[in-house]
Amino acid sequence: MISRDGGLKAVPGPDQVNYFLTREKQIMTSLFTPIIRTACLCLIVQSVMMPPAFAADYSSGVTAKVLQKTTVTGNGQKITYPLTDKAEVTVMTVDLAPGAETGWHKHPIPVYAYVISGNLSVVLEDGKRLSFRAGEAIIEVVNTLHNGKNTGTEPVKLAVFYLGAEGTPNVIKHKSLEKP
Repeated sequence: MISRDGGLKAVPGPDQVNYFLTREKQIMTSLFTPIIRTACLCLIVQSVMMPPAFAADYSSGVTAKVLQKTTVTGNGQKITYPLTDKAEVTVMTVDLAPGAETGWHKHPIPVYAYVISGNLSVVLEDGKRLSFRAGEAIIEVVNTLHNGKNTGTEPVKLAVFYLGAEGTPNVIKHKSLEKP
């Protein structure tokens, strides 16, 4: 091996290389272990001592409860949001009388709902069935045909949130009311 000044230098043997690598690892571990321990301790203390972020700013007498937290839709698709500079949110209620159906339709955008009352059964185009009852959240399927039906004896009432874009329909009805 040639040194920086141009002179010849002995090449370290495998034992020397292993020694230096082991020593470097020991030095790095001794430097960073206390830092890592301190950071972990801070995270643990913070998570125990601080209330969850979604409830932290409410006054007393207000309770926040996570109904559902997921990264996928009802059929397992990864949740994605439309890329647009014309975002549009539509919030509405949807009521289904006992025995009523939505008809086969799909959503080209993310849709979320909360079941206020009743029991809703949803059939997907692949035959998979999903059921939702009062108090549950629905993470709707995207670009997948489905049909919702009130399977109970009381009306189904949904609060529905469409995360769309101006000019993009929230619902696309299938050409016929029958399954494709």
